[in-house]
Amino acid sequence: MLKLNRREWLAAAVAPAMAAVKPVKITGLEFYDADIPTPKDQLEVGVQGRYTVVEVQTDAGVTGYSFAGYPAAQAPALRRIIVGQDLYAVEDHVRNGLLKFAGVEHAIWDAIGRIARQPVYKLLGGASNRVRAYLTCVWKGKLDQSHVPYGDQADMAVRIQKAGFKGMKIRAWRPNALDDVDACNEIRAATGPDFDIMFDRTAHAPEAVGQKIWDYETGWKVARGLEKHRALWLEEPFARDDYRTPGRLAAAVDILITGGEGFLGIEGFHQSLQHRTYDVLQPEGERSGGILLCRKVAMLAEARNVPVILHGTMALRLAGWLTASFAIGSEWQEVALLTPPLLPQQQWAPGLKLLRSKEMYRIEDGHFVASDLPGLGLDVNPDALREYRVPS
Repeated sequence: MLKLNRREWLAAAVAPAMAAVKPVKITGLEFYDADIPTPKDQLEVGVQGRYTVVEVQTDAGVTGYSFAGYPAAQAPALRRIIVGQDLYAVEDHVRNGLLKFAGVEHAIWDAIGRIARQPVYKLLGGASNRVRAYLTCVWKGKLDQSHVPYGDQADMAVRIQKAGFKGMKIRAWRPNALDDVDACNEIRAATGPDFDIMFDRTAHAPEAVGQKIWDYETGWKVARGLEKHRALWLEEPFARDDYRTPGRLAAAVDILITGGEGFLGIEGFHQSLQHRTYDVLQPEGERSGGILLCRKVAMLAEARNVPVILHGTMALRLAGWLTASFAIGSEWQEVALLTPPLLPQQQWAPGLKLLRSKEMYRIEDGHFVASDLPGLGLDVNPDALREYRVPS
């Protein structure tokens, strides 16, 4: 009888499994637009008919897709980063340049999931298969929304509530900061207590419409006013590079103070946790660095008992954001930007023509439910992508 020592036995047992693992190389990267014919009147009210597609091709014959793409002019430089490289070396790809182009990272994960025949959120921990959706509404017209009657915002909140969604966010950009407190009062009166209302100051963004960054006193007054009408949170009330003032406000009020969508990479989130800047961190699913980055932020935040809720996007792009939210087990996922009076399924309806499935995402009682499909969970139709591809 042949006797093997422990080392020989382990080698014999592991070798067959190791032999079955084949490296996968990235062989190609493409960016292109897919333009789905959509009536002009629908486009004018906010319906989305155009997507920028990312394709990551592999020598395994599997292609990964993302709809968080970039102008085709970016493709040559990004090909030099990833083509010929190991598909699974996601950390290396991010370090070598994909941090600023995380839509490509999404497509890489999609290819990994398709090869593994598993949803990516499960590969990254699979903390939950459901997440509540809240809808961020921006009316056409003035960016500061000062032209929008409070009643219109209240009516939209009721429309969202009747559709089964649990929350709505609007901008806190009106020139008189306390006007948005009055808007909150009217929305709360229309929806009752069982609906969450969020407000977004968006840090530096109001400077684009000639407004100054709030000082502490203004932020405090708005937060206290929103508290009175039971708003859930006030987002980015001060400058994004100010790690102390938001934390000071968070300690002084009961309403949640949130932020983080403007940070690229891990350092801004690390500083926020060090300074207790925000009650909730909100990494951006693409602009902060991608799915892996969001997962890292959640791990850092968990050590400080700080929740992570991703900043959002819309339609087919949302697949990567949802993947991160399911992996993290986030309480909410933002859907942005909704153009009233449209509901999400109306706004993204043309995108269904790029899929084999009859629905883009499964939504139950205002929650996104994770798909069991591999990758990012979209049943992409390559024939449809070819049909609607815009010639370069």
